[in-house]
Amino acid sequence: MTLVVNPSFEALRPFVASVPDRFERGEGSVIYQGRNELRVMEHEGKRYVVKSFHAPHLINRFVYGIFRPSKAKRSYDNAVIYLSIGVGTPAPVGYVNVRSGLLFDRSYYISEESRCPHVYSELFERKFPYEDEVMRAIGRVTATLHEHGYAHKDYGRGNILFGRDEDGTVRIEIVDLNRMHVGRIGLKAGCKNLERLPATPRMHALIAEEYARLRGFDAEECCRLMAAYRRVQPGLIDGKY
Repeated sequence: MTLVVNPSFEALRPFVASVPDRFERGEGSVIYQGRNELRVMEHEGKRYVVKSFHAPHLINRFVYGIFRPSKAKRSYDNAVIYLSIGVGTPAPVGYVNVRSGLLFDRSYYISEESRCPHVYSELFERKFPYEDEVMRAIGRVTATLHEHGYAHKDYGRGNILFGRDEDGTVRIEIVDLNRMHVGRIGLKAGCKNLERLPATPRMHALIAEEYARLRGFDAEECCRLMAAYRRVQPGLIDGKY
């Protein structure tokens, strides 16, 4: 078993080490269950989110066991990067890789629970008085990522969280970080990275305005490209950057 704990959470090492056994016992509240599973677990009065990644098929069990970093490690490493460049994500606590000999079995990524109470998809379910500022904040966060050469490969409605602090500041946090493009990201690739986000024309305009301002692009061209990619090419971002 490989165990890594964020130095800021060293006191949680015993808890992190116990996560595989806790998961097997069915502890925690399930918040998502599919190919992977997310649970909220409580420990000493605080809540943590544990993501269990499914066991890969036989060939990949060997690849992940020897050559390729696990999805949990990539999630942890990317969260550390996000925070280092000023992009919000729940604080990474640590990760665990479980092996059977040389074969990879499962991995678990542990983070603090997000302080953002809402998911992007909720913008289409009810009205938020600060919706415009949420869109501008998404534009700024996306620009920061792209300026540093990072693009989230599943930048969709379920992976952007938001909320508003007591002082009125809008907070954005990005989750599900195990798939990331690294490299130069230009105008077209940057706008294409937003194709999985549903948006009204006004929402596109607000995102584009902030995104273009921070990256030195033309706002109208950004808006046009975002809308075009969303309309014509919905789907996962796996093309060339």
